Amino acid sequence: MSPGPLAVRSIVLDSTDIRTLAEFYRHLLDLTYRSGDEPPPPGEPDPQGTDWLVLRGGDGGAQLAFQRVDVLPAATWPEGRVPQQLHLDLTVATIADLDAHHDRALALGARLLLDRHDDPDEPLYVYADPAGHPFCIFVADPLTT
Repeated sequence: MSPGPLAVRSIVLDSTDIRTLAEFYRHLLDLTYRSGDEPPPPGEPDPQGTDWLVLRGGDGGAQLAFQRVDVLPAATWPEGRVPQQLHLDLTVATIADLDAHHDRALALGARLLLDRHDDPDEPLYVYADPAGHPFCIFVADPLTT
């Protein structure tokens, strides 16, 4: 008898400051905190933000989680001295969407690593999030992604 299927529950990102990283992705991806993980009012202690936080989407799919670590060298992609180990691919439907999300990502604190927005086959940007994890935003043909 074979076991039941596996399902991806969470994609977990390490960070030395999980609240800052969670807030970045909460705004970028329009996600919400798991009940109890919400940030406290300004100036209040943040006991939840010291170890583990979870963000969820409205579709019930995989959640994005954040785990605190003491040290995290930022990936040096594309040089490779410190490998990226994992990255998120985020897609949009149009060039206009790509441009709008590019501006949002930068305003939220992303750092641009590669600009291929004018690539005729696959327009894209590669960024580092505030913790240094690379991620991509690109225009994808819904039939091939």
